[in-house]
Amino acid sequence: MEIFWYGHSCYRITERSMATVVCDPYDHRVVGFDALKLKADIVTVSNPTPDHSFLAGVKGYSFEVTSPGEYEIGGVFITGVQTNGFTKKKADEPRNTLFVLDYNGVTIAHLGRLNRVPTQAEVEALGNVNIVLVPVGGEGVLNAAKAAEVISLLEPSLVVPMLYAMPGSTVKFDPLNKFLKEMGLSSTETRPSLKIVRSSDLPDETQVVILDIQKGS
Repeated sequence: MEIFWYGHSCYRITERSMATVVCDPYDHRVVGFDALKLKADIVTVSNPTPDHSFLAGVKGYSFEVTSPGEYEIGGVFITGVQTNGFTKKKADEPRNTLFVLDYNGVTIAHLGRLNRVPTQAEVEALGNVNIVLVPVGGEGVLNAAKAAEVISLLEPSLVVPMLYAMPGSTVKFDPLNKFLKEMGLSSTETRPSLKIVRSSDLPDETQVVILDIQKGS
């Protein structure tokens, strides 16, 4: 299983002989990065804002998953847990759905535009999380301190931060080093992608992995 990052909260996750998933495709005119020209079998959308739900940036998909629930598509098990937007009264809390993708027993939690620490019930609904894709930049999503708190609750093997200040982005977020400092790290190496062959490849202690941003296609 391999995870590629396209900036903001957009990821493409692939595994041989299984469905390819794109999470949270964005409208480049809103975000400022290159236009997306991705291919996938499944698209997950955590929330309906244009920087997380631009389906025109993905070709070939047969399934669009936008709601909480349990799904099995192309060998991938998907669990959606809604955290925000339960009532119309909370206009400042737009709908957000967390998605856990299970690839042969390796689980990836994409937290979307999460802006608060999940409840214990929500954490339990997510189940065991091996890899978490977590917003860290504040400004409408988790800030560094809250992201660290979420990580302590989920206890993943690998943490991949997203939604932080990036060159070229028009969205204002806190810089990555603020989160790294919160995690007790002065720096960390970047990788072009995150590849996990089997669950035994996962580290015993939680590690932070920084991914290089891919081009739009």
